[in-house]
Amino acid sequence: MDARARILVINVTRIGDTLFTTPALRALAETWPEAKITVLAHPNRAEVLEHLPFLHRVGPIEKRRAPFLGRLPGKPYDLALVYGHDRALVEYALRVARRVVAFRQGDAQLDARLWRAVEEPAPYSEHAILTTLRLPGALGMAPGSRRIAYRVASQERRAAADLLRRSGLDGARPLIGLQSSSFPTKAYRDWPLGHFAALAAAVRETWPDAGFLIFGGPDDKARTTQLRQMIGPGSLDLAGWPLRTNAALMERLDAYIGVDTGPTHIMSSFDIPMIGLYHCLLPHALYGPLDHPMDFGIDHPRLGQPCDETTAMSEITVATVFSRLREALDRRLENTRQPA
Repeated sequence: MDARARILVINVTRIGDTLFTTPALRALAETWPEAKITVLAHPNRAEVLEHLPFLHRVGPIEKRRAPFLGRLPGKPYDLALVYGHDRALVEYALRVARRVVAFRQGDAQLDARLWRAVEEPAPYSEHAILTTLRLPGALGMAPGSRRIAYRVASQERRAAADLLRRSGLDGARPLIGLQSSSFPTKAYRDWPLGHFAALAAAVRETWPDAGFLIFGGPDDKARTTQLRQMIGPGSLDLAGWPLRTNAALMERLDAYIGVDTGPTHIMSSFDIPMIGLYHCLLPHALYGPLDHPMDFGIDHPRLGQPCDETTAMSEITVATVFSRLREALDRRLENTRQPA
């Protein structure tokens, strides 16, 4: 394929699964550094890919509109990679790209039209990022890094610093981010608010000047409001704020503690201590950060034992998380003391 190829990647999914493809996108760019890579994603998720230096363009696509797109003559793309199993998206890619790579779709006729029909692993048998890397892997590519990529823009960085000043938290040390909620269909992954509040109290006993940023989406507002009331002064509720604003604030943290969900995956792009809390159904080995220098993730104590959605996240104790937080902050302090 020409070094200046035009490559299309389609991935219509949630925040975390959108970010999981960034190592694959980077692998494409490293293999063909002169290529122009376009990514089409869910209209509400595409923004997490903005400003990545190895992408030419990021745009939205909707499954219901895909059948009406790409009907003009010609194929503007040399290669397309399609994630997921939505026929409308695969058909669109076949209309606009000369060669299409996708996971096997379970339809013999559709699979026969693919340039590469890639086998998927059994569910929950490998890390989600390794699964996404199977598509470029089918083209002979090996990733230089399996690390999730996210890029904060300079204007977002300045706005985050200003927000912390106006909130009186610019001098808080340590500044700790909290993500208490997953999404409604996976609420069994949520750590109890009482545990978060008790953890914050333990932090304040050790570091009286600590501050807390409480992250969440619009649907989390009731929980984040309650948690802020439980923590009290020196905390800021950011639920419902723009996703990229929250991400810019994450970049300024000293440490992060959160359940397994989209913002936690954004956090894994920064070289900042992070403590992900993982349910035994969806453990760290499947969804934790890869190639992260400050990963202090905690698996559920029943990992490897009988486990279902009724297995309570409260079994991860406050003492366990606080101990890991002290370890994480000690590591961060050690790194800041090292000569450049």
